[in-house]
Amino acid sequence: MSEFLNNETSPFEGQYPDGHPVRTYLEENLLIRKLMAQLESTNINEEFELFKAIFEKLAKVDLHFTRKENQLFPYLEKYGWTSPSQGMWTFHDQIRDQVKLVRKELAGRNVMTTLIETQQLFKFLEQIINVEEQRLFPRAMGMLTEDEWKEFKEGDKEIGWMLEKTPTPYPADEYIHPSLDTKKRKLPFGIEDKTHYDEGYLTPEQVNSIFRILPVDITYVNEHDQVVFYNRGDDRVFPRSAGIIGREVKFCHPPKSVDQVIKILEAFKAGTQDLAEFWINFKGQFIHIQYFAVRDPDRTYRGVIEMSQDVTHVRELEGEQRLLDWE
Repeated sequence: MSEFLNNETSPFEGQYPDGHPVRTYLEENLLIRKLMAQLESTNINEEFELFKAIFEKLAKVDLHFTRKENQLFPYLEKYGWTSPSQGMWTFHDQIRDQVKLVRKELAGRNVMTTLIETQQLFKFLEQIINVEEQRLFPRAMGMLTEDEWKEFKEGDKEIGWMLEKTPTPYPADEYIHPSLDTKKRKLPFGIEDKTHYDEGYLTPEQVNSIFRILPVDITYVNEHDQVVFYNRGDDRVFPRSAGIIGREVKFCHPPKSVDQVIKILEAFKAGTQDLAEFWINFKGQFIHIQYFAVRDPDRTYRGVIEMSQDVTHVRELEGEQRLLDWE
């Protein structure tokens, strides 16, 4: 049995298997309603800190929304139901903005406006809960297969839940260690021409395109100190040419900096360091340079990545920009 609110028995016991994603969503909805009721019954003038603490628990509704957006919606899109990804996600963001507004009023100890904005938040939450329970979840249950619900396990865990106790994994009795999980899941694209990475599949052309547009210079030196790769971007900080491929890295640096390069390589190979970084002013730009040790999961040294980036623009950023501005 899953841990529920203060060890209460879940009202969905028997209706949904323990740990099922929809059951967890519904249990979180009960928690949302419980927290709203607690805020309603708390005298903010007399128990301000308590009111604030309960509100912060309610603000964790963002985890509820994030799981829907990243876990549930992609499956619905696969079956052609795209409106949740559009309309409901927009409503999520509206609620997130309302949470920020209440938090701002609480920070200023503005009691009256806090209560007004909290009531508006309650209306929004009730509205979206009703849509979830009356339309979203019932229809999703009819669309997704049992195997698809089982695939939610790791993604849900990575995002997290509103519930204080972690829900029982679903299915609880079918845990397979990742190293032994050889199940091939149905993908909406072919993988014959792609390479499998830690997460996902890419063609060589896609990999090359990604490296080309990255706003950083990347050079990879293998465990034998040979340059084996660099990305050919349009705005490289430091020029490179194909002649360096296969060249020993110590010959790719000016004599005055070779000692530094050798020192970095020796420390990386010894396993005493994994990162070296520098920042310099270069031709009117502020350049951030980092060297990363590349290692196998068993910590075997496989070389070094040199990454350089012009961060002049980044250092000048202030405030926030949340809206698209292509002017």
